[in-house]
Amino acid sequence: MARKRALASRFRSSDPLDESPDHVLVGVVSIPERAESPWWLIGKRMLMALVILFLAALVVFLDRDGYTGGGGPEGELTVVDAVYYATVSLSTTGYGDITPVTQQARLINTLVVTPLRLVFLVLLVGTTLSVLTEQSRQAFKIQRWRNIVRNHTVVVGYGTKGRSSVAAMLADEIAPEDIVVVDTDAQALKAAAARGLVTVHGSATRSDVLKLAGVTRASSVVVATNTDDSSVLVTLTARELAPNAKIVATVREADNKHLLKQSGADSVVVSAETAGRLLGLATITPTVVGMMEDLLTPDEGFSIAERRVEESEVGGSPRHLAELVLGVVRKGQLIKVSEPEADALRSGDRLLYIKMVTS
Repeated sequence: MARKRALASRFRSSDPLDESPDHVLVGVVSIPERAESPWWLIGKRMLMALVILFLAALVVFLDRDGYTGGGGPEGELTVVDAVYYATVSLSTTGYGDITPVTQQARLINTLVVTPLRLVFLVLLVGTTLSVLTEQSRQAFKIQRWRNIVRNHTVVVGYGTKGRSSVAAMLADEIAPEDIVVVDTDAQALKAAAARGLVTVHGSATRSDVLKLAGVTRASSVVVATNTDDSSVLVTLTARELAPNAKIVATVREADNKHLLKQSGADSVVVSAETAGRLLGLATITPTVVGMMEDLLTPDEGFSIAERRVEESEVGGSPRHLAELVLGVVRKGQLIKVSEPEADALRSGDRLLYIKMVTS
């Protein structure tokens, strides 16, 4: 255990990301959102400009006795004059035909109209305000997400294996916002964000990056890195941070499977060995390989599913059910349907069975 802690400590950062303020995380964490129409964005800016213009005109009209050059009796400002003055003042045109003459009017111009003029100009320019607004909005979204994220799945690595695992989860009706992808490849994260997934840019061998992904509150972790040594380190770090999470990891070589188990993985998939077996089967019985691919494709044909045992099924045999049952999950352990322990179903058991998927 001491060796594990020492190994994990090598990958901790002296400047933890998970303790950084939210505005620093803009560009590291990406929260998906619905794209807005450019016309809607332009319309919102125009509406904001009109609100500022109306507010400035209202301030001027309420203090109309402090101005000269209006079109009313004895130079008094009318409503039209107030709107006119606000327009030329906010746009910095400033013809000078209407001017504040009292101390109060000049003070209000300094404290109210001038700040409104600055906001109005920035709004019209648009670029600077757009960048600042986007960063502030992203920081707010990151803060809100970090406060509410619970029982999600953290997927480390969005390569071929990571994308396939995410596709399977989405096909099983897991919401995209309940999946967080961690990777160092910006293009991979961009592809994940396009599917509506939350993304975190960084190395998952660092504990602060995993904390930023909410691994301490995650229900499961999928380790799908490209190298076996990275898988071991990520699994070790994730298990230390999330002792109760279910960790599923993949390795290329079967010789490294025990390392993943020792590091804390609940399940380990040997990718090279599995691919090799399918290649061998394809040379002898290619139809079997086709069936295996069908079972592993969740959105068409056959699929492996899981459900809870119903009360009416307790005490019975899974072999007598309408579904083709492959095994029984009892207290987290898989019992094959051919084993004697699976003959009598118990309350709380879960069934692994083959179901037909209709597109």
